[in-house]
Order: sequence, then structure tokens, then C-alpha cells
Amino acid sequence: MPLAITIVPVMPLRAEPSHRAEMISQAVFGECLETETVTQDGWVKVRMQYEGYEGWVTLSHLETIPQGLFEAPPTHVVRHWQAVLQLNGKPVHVPYGSLLKLGTAEWGSVSVAAGEGIVPFKPAPAPREAWEPIAMEFLNTGYLWGGKTVFGTDCSGFTQTVYKILGIPLLRDAYQQAAQGETISFLQEVKPGDLAFFDNPEGRITHVGIMLDEQRIIHSSGKVRIDPVDNQGIVNADTGERTHKLRLIKRLF
Repeated sequence: MPLAITIVPVMPLRAEPSHRAEMISQAVFGECLETETVTQDGWVKVRMQYEGYEGWVTLSHLETIPQGLFEAPPTHVVRHWQAVLQLNGKPVHVPYGSLLKLGTAEWGSVSVAAGEGIVPFKPAPAPREAWEPIAMEFLNTGYLWGGKTVFGTDCSGFTQTVYKILGIPLLRDAYQQAAQGETISFLQEVKPGDLAFFDNPEGRITHVGIMLDEQRIIHSSGKVRIDPVDNQGIVNADTGERTHKLRLIKRLF
């Protein structure tokens, strides 16, 4: 199965091989994946390396890579809202939080050079002290179904990217993330950085955010925002409306 890497800043991952199909997630520059089916009109069925998510992307957004690069760990991370890389001698603007594998293996026929805003990557030694400044970079980012960058993110894309920068892997969807970590029994036991999950009237987990403390949460709802939270759920700080029903709290640090 050919291996590939994303060579555009943000690549839509779609439910079907069509530009009109639902965007179910994204891959940012430098993300690796396995390719499966290739259609005659340039669509490729892929499986993401980081969380195993599957979908359809366009062939022009990819470059075939060797096994060595696919298996190599990330060496750098983008810590500006966007940083400029040189791709075959031409600039490409890479979004905040992108993990990059530089200097470890050849990118197929592509040459890549690091630029300003790209720093060495290593898991945070004290994630509970490190996560909040990362999350705050996303404040006021607009909600985007399937998004996971500072230019548009859904709730689980936001939590996944914050934790990814810390070196802690999260799955892609809220209900998948809810199966990870240790359950916290009471809101009063919350520590900063814990994940809170919320369900819909049918009992399905549909929302996630990061607890700032036992009374406040940062989450992507309309935009990335900070709202009050209690034992029942989230209250919109602007309108006073109760928006999400609390289901459970998980700890991964």
C-alpha cells in the first residue's frame, strides 16, 4: 500500500470522492497517510497515520514517500499561527500545530526547508502547566465542521490539536476521545486540562472541551470560547442559555 505525505497547508478529508461531499476532517502539511483506492479523476481513499481516520482526498495534495519517512517521529512543530516553509524552493504557509518530520528522510521528490516559527518538537514534560497557552491561541477561531486548525475547528479537532502539540495522542471524534483516559467522578475533582464530554438527547456524545478549572471550560461552539460549566453542563456566557449537557470527564495527563 503506497505511503504519502500532505504537501498543502490544509487538505480536506471528505466522506466521498467529490468536492461537494462532507468534509469529515482535515490533514495539515506534513501529515502522513496510507493510500488505498485511486479513482480515474484523481481521488484517493486514505487512512491517516495519526489517528486512523479514513476518507477521500485529492491526489494533487499528496507526495509519495518511503517507509522510513512514514515511520519517523516528528522533529518539529509550528508554534506561530502560521509559519513559512520552503517547498521545492517556493513558500508554503503551514498552520499552527503542524507536526513535521524534517531532516529524517527524503520527502520523495520534494525538498523541504524549515523557516521562522518552526521549532523542535518534544512531548511536554509537564503538560498540565503547558496546555493552556496553546489552547488560548485558538480563542475566537470560528467553528468549522471537520476542521482542526486556528483558521477553523470543530470541538474534537480543537482538543486533538492542543493535545497533539503536548505530545499526547487523541482520537479524532468526541465519542472516540471519551473512551480514552481515566474517568473523573465529580466536577469538584477537575484539574486544569481535563476533558469534559457532553451528550445529545439520544445519549450520544457529541461535544468535548477542555476544563480551565471546575467552573470554566474552553471549547469550540460557534467559535472557540470560554463558558461557565456546572454539574448540568455548559451555559453560554453571552446569552445565559444552557447549551450542552454534561456526560463525563476524562483525565489523560
